[in-house]
Amino acid sequence: MSMGAAQLSTSADSSGSPGRAPQAAAATLFAYVLSLADDALVLGHRLSEWSGRGPTLEEDIALSNLALDLIGQARLCYAYAGEIEGRGRDEDALAYLRDEHAYRNLLLLEQPNGDFAMTMTRHLLYAAFLDPYFKALSASADNRLAEIGAKAAKEMAYHLRHAAEWVIRLGDGTEESHARVAAALDEVWMYTGEMFEMDAGESALSAQGIAVDRSSIRPTWEATLARVLAEATLARPTDRWMQRGGRAGQHSEHLGRLLAEMQVLHRAHPGASW
Repeated sequence: MSMGAAQLSTSADSSGSPGRAPQAAAATLFAYVLSLADDALVLGHRLSEWSGRGPTLEEDIALSNLALDLIGQARLCYAYAGEIEGRGRDEDALAYLRDEHAYRNLLLLEQPNGDFAMTMTRHLLYAAFLDPYFKALSASADNRLAEIGAKAAKEMAYHLRHAAEWVIRLGDGTEESHARVAAALDEVWMYTGEMFEMDAGESALSAQGIAVDRSSIRPTWEATLARVLAEATLARPTDRWMQRGGRAGQHSEHLGRLLAEMQVLHRAHPGASW
């Protein structure tokens, strides 16, 4: 059951803290790293729900591998978050022993999979953001975050290509597939604004060169979506009121159900190991 210890090298900064910029308050850095971990874990679990149910055998395997990438990213971030917090909580405790309102993931990622068109649309919108985000994070002043960003950037480049190819295939496919992916795009668009929001703590980390300025990612995100949607013969939804609250622990009803399924084994057998 144990998720194990993350294996990333670190180097000490001038304060003696391994891989951590000395200007960052521990609580602020902890909250930031935890949000990255929660994003990866929740979406990873959502994609894992396709295992054994994919539209083809090859896609079933592909979706499982995408989920594993995200779970791996979550492990690295949870392990680092536990070290920053210094309260003895390891990655298992942070992943499995927190309640719904303690999670800081984006609302987009907890939405149900729906049909295959919905899953690929959601993944495109997020991967188009994460691909340039992790590339930028690889230059973080925090050595551990830079290493996590460099590793994750390689994975997200594939995630983006995979999702884009499917959205293009569905959008420029049959009348039915076009209608489904268009409906999915309209349904989840209202969650995209939250990806670019930053609280005071994350803004402070960005000013120190630790976190990434999310607004700097928007032009790349917009350009990627414009290219993919044009090839898919899909119209970009009109910007309107955006849903928010995930970073503050205000979630939809879907997250509680997801966590109940994900956490049941660990909570039923705390401390067990394989």
